[in-house]
Amino acid sequence: MGDAAARREALKAVYEQASGCTRCPELAATRHSVVFGAGNANADLMFVGEAPGKNEDLQGRPFVGAAGKLLGELLEGIGLTRDDVFVANTLKCRPPQNRDPLPQELDHCQDYLFRQLELIEPKVVCTLGNFATKLLRGDPTGITKLRGREEVRTIGPRTVRLYPILHPAAALYTRSLLDTLREDFARLPDLLALDAPAQPEPVEAEPAIPEPELLAKDSDDDDAPPPQLGLF
Repeated sequence: MGDAAARREALKAVYEQASGCTRCPELAATRHSVVFGAGNANADLMFVGEAPGKNEDLQGRPFVGAAGKLLGELLEGIGLTRDDVFVANTLKCRPPQNRDPLPQELDHCQDYLFRQLELIEPKVVCTLGNFATKLLRGDPTGITKLRGREEVRTIGPRTVRLYPILHPAAALYTRSLLDTLREDFARLPDLLALDAPAQPEPVEAEPAIPEPELLAKDSDDDDAPPPQLGLF
């Protein structure tokens, strides 16, 4: 889609829709911010994780804690930075107490993720961990069987090289998995060097994401930091 500036503006418009979304009442009532995603709007490489955690919810940006720091280090190991990629999650809001995303929440939120894929047009999409891998593949097979095995797959409107890898948080809890992550990251430059997969035939224009209802602002939210989109 056009140049990087046009992509940024289009993504900002989708963010404005997502920022007031109330499709999941519990998430809308308990979040501080909608964590839409951040990075290069023209990225060839996109990472999709599970859901925002506490720090992400407070700052409005994905992967800002220890797992995000490790993600940055792994990218540096292959000559990339966070500014070169786009990072998002299957859910844009933090589940209370970091519980697992519910199936209906994933269903409600996938339109925003599919729109990100359509606008950014990544060549390679790395799913981080089980939830992202199962959602984007539409299959219950777990990450331990799939990690490091790329496949060409159509996800919503976009055909990409899907590359499931472990979530960086897994290596924080089990340090022996760090070598596995580094091994899988080392294959990314070769995957990015391949031509983009052929895209599906265009279809009739699909209905736009419905305008969400705006949440009433509670008085005790006055000190909450504003969400940050962080597009480059």
